[in-house]
Amino acid sequence: MSKVMAAHAVSVDGYITGREPGAGRGLGDATMLFDWYFDGDTPSQVFDGFKLSEPSARVFDALAGRVGAVVAGRNTYEDSDRFGGGSPHPAARLVVLSHRAAPEMSERQTLITTGIEDAIAAAREAADGKDVGLMGGGVTTEALKAGLVDEVILHQVPILLGGGRPFFQSLPEHVRLRLVEAVPAPGVTHLHYEVAR
Repeated sequence: MSKVMAAHAVSVDGYITGREPGAGRGLGDATMLFDWYFDGDTPSQVFDGFKLSEPSARVFDALAGRVGAVVAGRNTYEDSDRFGGGSPHPAARLVVLSHRAAPEMSERQTLITTGIEDAIAAAREAADGKDVGLMGGGVTTEALKAGLVDEVILHQVPILLGGGRPFFQSLPEHVRLRLVEAVPAPGVTHLHYEVAR
């Protein structure tokens, strides 16, 4: 069965956006979380236009190559200007989890309003045997609560943002992680964990 992974660029203090993210403002004042996508000389084999350092390209492309569908929450969807009708991943379908209708969904996007379990099931079907990526703190938290996450990948950028939207929200209990790999790279450290069962 395909795996479910949550991967995100995150500040050392745990934020995935800056202050005041939103439609028309993107991720707020936290664009530096993604500088490592463009600060290298190794082109990504998955994302056109990304030029990463060699260690980052190796880690990023290995993970991105596994993804067949992405589940994003409504805040992430709106903050990202609805991904222009597409997906945050060039080859993956997008499943949007929301409790309310979403305007302007395209044929590459599916809206699920009945909960995280149904969203991940729809993404698994769309992924056609590949893995499912989770995008956004709310979706990741709900999937962790439901016991549906297999891997957590933090692309940790050495900055303290001091505010914004946190990657992890309140959980009802501890979730133990097992470190699989830690790869230091210019401007980022890639921390790959398995969720201990």
